[in-house]
Amino acid sequence: MIPRTLIAAALFAQVVAPKCGSGSNSSTTMNFQSIVVNAGPANDYLNGVFTTVTVCAAGQSTCQTIDGVLVDTGSTGVRILASRLAGLSLSPQTDGSGGTIAECEQFSDGFTWGAVVAADVRLGGEQASGIPIQSIGGSGFAVPTDCANSGAEEDTLATLGANGILGVGPFGEDCGPACTFTGASNPGLYYTCRSSGCTVTAQALARQVQNPVRMFPADNNGVSIQFPSVPTSGAPTVSGLLTFGIGTQSNNGLGSAKVLPLDASGNFTTIFGGQSYGDSYIDSGSNGIFFLTSSITGMPMCRVNSDFYCPPSPQTFTATNQGVNGATSTATFTVSSVDALSNAVNASSGVAGPNPGSFDWGLSFFYGRTVFTAIERQSTPGGTGPYFAY
Repeated sequence: MIPRTLIAAALFAQVVAPKCGSGSNSSTTMNFQSIVVNAGPANDYLNGVFTTVTVCAAGQSTCQTIDGVLVDTGSTGVRILASRLAGLSLSPQTDGSGGTIAECEQFSDGFTWGAVVAADVRLGGEQASGIPIQSIGGSGFAVPTDCANSGAEEDTLATLGANGILGVGPFGEDCGPACTFTGASNPGLYYTCRSSGCTVTAQALARQVQNPVRMFPADNNGVSIQFPSVPTSGAPTVSGLLTFGIGTQSNNGLGSAKVLPLDASGNFTTIFGGQSYGDSYIDSGSNGIFFLTSSITGMPMCRVNSDFYCPPSPQTFTATNQGVNGATSTATFTVSSVDALSNAVNASSGVAGPNPGSFDWGLSFFYGRTVFTAIERQSTPGGTGPYFAY
């Protein structure tokens, strides 16, 4: 995360669903659902992983099932385009004097603006009941100036590239303690809005947009994402699994995965070329592995897709990721030319680009691995979150 309240924003074989079993949790809840890498609902995404989310009016049976939702381990909370929530009567969150609570969620390439509303969220056989989510573009209030100055507004399908974001990162809330105070230390995510406009407000932890997994009755300590290997030359589509819980059922054990505990910002250290790069992280919402600069890596930038590296031939690298406790795990990855990909390709393990000073291990890193994300303050067989493991 760069930092906690931000994510690095994104621009095929078949995995067989495991059978649920008793494990350490006697529940037999269906704790998984399918995910897919394809061009996305806007038909323009490279290395975007999408799934389906069912949103219901809190405590009611009126629901909308929404596809094309980006799965993101680099952010926290459910955010859905207001246009896809049409027909649902979702209660807006208000302050003590009747002002509407809205949020400016900031990402590395822009922001989403919208009201905070209460909803039941269903994923697989699990449900998070009555949790705060963001209705993107649905506040009814103009974007505040300081929010607008944070980047590009991503409140439509065309600008977001998805019908919403399913943030299943290592934190329980999307901002945390910083947003519970007023004054200069408040990062300015939450606003109270009236006819006169919107002003930054403090927001208690329980009223912030929540990680839906942590709010499940069971299987609530983290998630794993599993994909088969994908060549750097790419594939049109790749299917995978999003599984809820770590060590709670027979299908979500850590196995031989190495646990990398995170610092307070959700980061670890990547060691590459004899140098240590803190503030590194794993983020399924980033569409490639973003690291360092062209001058350091020796790889030229693409001429057409200028945000990415385009080496003349595939380049293979090895790095070591280190948790805050000193535990390490090696990662080998290959970078290839994005400009050389066929127009039919939507998934490639060779997608990479610059990120000065740290490593953003995006979706290219996930292919051929099972990657675990443990949520802060939640107990798991690998220790208390937050951590990543693979």
